[in-house]
Amino acid sequence: MVSGAIVNARAARLRKHADYQRVYKATRKQFSASMTWFLAAREAPPLQVEPAAVVDETPRIGLTAGKVLGKAHERNRIKRRMREAVRHHLHELPEGVDLILHPRRSVMTMDFVKLEAEILRIFRQAAAQIRQKSSQTPDGQAATPRALGPVAL
Repeated sequence: MVSGAIVNARAARLRKHADYQRVYKATRKQFSASMTWFLAAREAPPLQVEPAAVVDETPRIGLTAGKVLGKAHERNRIKRRMREAVRHHLHELPEGVDLILHPRRSVMTMDFVKLEAEILRIFRQAAAQIRQKSSQTPDGQAATPRALGPVAL
């Protein structure tokens, strides 16, 4: 998880189309009461020649608001509300993940406390999924002593 320190807003956003496409391909759509979401763990970049290059493991969030949600000022309001709720709870996400949120129109009129609670629930569910995936072996089996093979004593 990210520490409670303020995270650079620019580093915490998905900005490139290729990043969005990678997340869409890596996972299935998941549903909550007022939005759908996609989650993918970021792959480690290939070894770089420069040892001083720092890999940013900050979780990144992508927000989408298509024209079906309303006029531009309505879409902008939805995104502003969601960005603020995400900012308050970004520390709940594990490092090295990308999450895309697709809000429904109801987010515009939803009580902000309810919006925050829903985003927090999504973040915690995403963190649990990442923990579950990391505890599995490459063939998809849970990492239990039996799945790992015989133990020599």
